[in-house]
Amino acid sequence: MPGTLELASPETDALRQQLSALFEPMMQSLHSKAGAQFSVDILREKPVQDFIETHAQVLDAAFSQTAMSDRMRQRLQQSDYIFSGIKTFHELNEAFPSLIDESGNRKPFEQFLNDVRKIDETYNKNYLRAEYNFVQSSAEMAGKWEQIEQDGDRYNLQYRTAGDSKVRPEHAALNGVTLPPSDPFWQTYYPPNGWNCRCTVVQVRKTKYPTTPRDEAMQRGAQATGKDTKGIFQFNAGMEQKTFPDYNPYTIKRCRDCDIAKGKLNLAFVPENELCEGCKLIHQCYRDKTQKTERRRIEENRMLYDKLSKDSRYIDVEFNPENGAVKATHRGHNKERDEGTRLERKLADNLYSCGHSVVLCDESKKGRDGNKYAALDMILDGVRMDIKSITKIKDFYGSAIKEKNRQLIRYNSRPDVHETADTICLYFDDPTMFAPEKISKGYEYMKSLKPQHIYLKHIVCAINSAKGLELKYFDFQ
Repeated sequence: MPGTLELASPETDALRQQLSALFEPMMQSLHSKAGAQFSVDILREKPVQDFIETHAQVLDAAFSQTAMSDRMRQRLQQSDYIFSGIKTFHELNEAFPSLIDESGNRKPFEQFLNDVRKIDETYNKNYLRAEYNFVQSSAEMAGKWEQIEQDGDRYNLQYRTAGDSKVRPEHAALNGVTLPPSDPFWQTYYPPNGWNCRCTVVQVRKTKYPTTPRDEAMQRGAQATGKDTKGIFQFNAGMEQKTFPDYNPYTIKRCRDCDIAKGKLNLAFVPENELCEGCKLIHQCYRDKTQKTERRRIEENRMLYDKLSKDSRYIDVEFNPENGAVKATHRGHNKERDEGTRLERKLADNLYSCGHSVVLCDESKKGRDGNKYAALDMILDGVRMDIKSITKIKDFYGSAIKEKNRQLIRYNSRPDVHETADTICLYFDDPTMFAPEKISKGYEYMKSLKPQHIYLKHIVCAINSAKGLELKYFDFQ
């Protein structure tokens, strides 16, 4: 597996170091096991689960700043966990024979650990670089696919390489292929098409570029991926909502058609090998983990509801026990009857219907001089933020982002604020006004003005689409 790029950001590097530190307790857990055969049950043990979850977090960090819906992010994170679990299975299975010395005796732990250090170096440094880069590319293309899906076949898609001297000749063969998004070509040859692939697609007007003949496009696709003899990279991350295809370097060909990959744990066949058994166990661990997290979230929101319902300062307090949604409004919240307030209330109702915790905050508090303090509008899932409804379509939303950063400055300057806020919510009641590049460009515009402070680090975009309310997250460091 090639791997030449370093993992990005100090945060990711810290996770990588944590992962390496967790390798030892995982090997300690393996060393303590009795028996002459490797057992997949070890995947359930806490040191191993800690390792798997941290490895998945490293991969998740690759798309922390990539715009996508909340649902897509959750599905990609699930893909990272499953991939990390199966990869960990291989590490443990590879380390198992090193438990015994040439005389058939179990080695002392320190000797065993020293003998398997190379596994950590190979899997969790060398391989991890390429995997991180691939996840980053897959996630970016998955986020882009969501936008493409919203437009349907209104535009064609055109394959583009990075256009420099580093482009692989085989990928250059795909440059310029132009077809509708619904064409089956994109199911197989949508980028990335290999380790460290930098290719992308762009939407183009149908009148500007001619459509590539189907047979020619498929022939060029086959030529471009000719070295991928196993077909590992022939998938669409956006369609499948996965960072890695089901068939990857750690799986087998039949994984492509296995029910587990489709979310079913009741198999029509008995797992014929340890990998199949391990995969089923990993999927069950993920399901158990997410169910536990969901139960904890609902219980925490129930406690929040109990607290707010007993607080006379709050009105319209509601709780949905099925999805854990909480809704409440502080009596001091803005009572003006204008379009902005109407959209704000509509956003809160939509968030509640989607299962979120949303509290509209007090905006009436005054300082000693009698003037109102700068306030923020909402606490969404425990995060305090200000709301801006986007009601006019523009080339980018720099003015709105600049305005909200100034609001954060004013709020964080209050003498009674001890925990700074760094998040805003942009609400798009008209989904045609939203485009990811308009958010990124708007943030860069705000930065170019060199404000006194830049507190804004996170933007939540709430889009009232045909599918219902969708949240897309932008993280800026």
